[in-house]
Amino acid sequence: MNADADAVLETDGLRREFGKLVAVDDVSVTVRDTEITSIIGPNGAGKTTFYSMLAGQLDPSAGSVRIRPRGESGLSDVTGMEPYEINRLGLARAFQINNVFEGLTVLDNVRIARISREGRITDLTAVATEDEELTEGAREVLELTNLTEVADQEVANLSHGDVRKVEIALALGTDPSVVLLDEPTAGMNATETAKMVDLIRDLDEHTDTTFLLTEHDMEVVLGISDRILVLDNGALITEGTPDEVMADERVREAYLGGEN
Repeated sequence: MNADADAVLETDGLRREFGKLVAVDDVSVTVRDTEITSIIGPNGAGKTTFYSMLAGQLDPSAGSVRIRPRGESGLSDVTGMEPYEINRLGLARAFQINNVFEGLTVLDNVRIARISREGRITDLTAVATEDEELTEGAREVLELTNLTEVADQEVANLSHGDVRKVEIALALGTDPSVVLLDEPTAGMNATETAKMVDLIRDLDEHTDTTFLLTEHDMEVVLGISDRILVLDNGALITEGTPDEVMADERVREAYLGGEN
């Protein structure tokens, strides 16, 4: 795979087998920091397995994963690393790796995410409430994610849309170079969906974080994506701009009407 100065994440020949089942089949992709990238595909296409290998939750049967560590210019091989090691290097998986603590305030949730980034896991409550620098950094994340007004509310009392924003805030609290978003608008009404799309666009524009997402809502995918990757039966069948992908006959055959 040729070097790409804009690459923040690359896979090379990524493959995952479960016995005789090939869930991801020789997938090589480049995610660039200049683009919002979406992954689409029908039920069983391999999207979740692919994400799990990127985040270190599953080891690939073959191939490699490389990410750009925060603050660096080149890519580092993270194949086979533990999820927490990959997270500390700069990749966060919102909605799955990051757990929301419903009984804590929004601010305390993000404080804990920032502690995790630094590997400070001893006496979380004391560190979170007494460290002024930690609190200031957490408040900056809340401002970015439009959560300042609910900073002191317990997560359990938030709307569904705000809980989704908290999950993104947790990911951003680790200062990632790339965030994997799992269906960020799932369960949202039209108003909440529009606000989430606007938030992701705004974060992409005003932070150094690159976003890679899976999403069921094709209107969201086509509206937010600079580049789309299409998986089917574990293989990458095409990639390109939204217009290029939707004009591809393979996409119409494999995807339209079959997305889970």
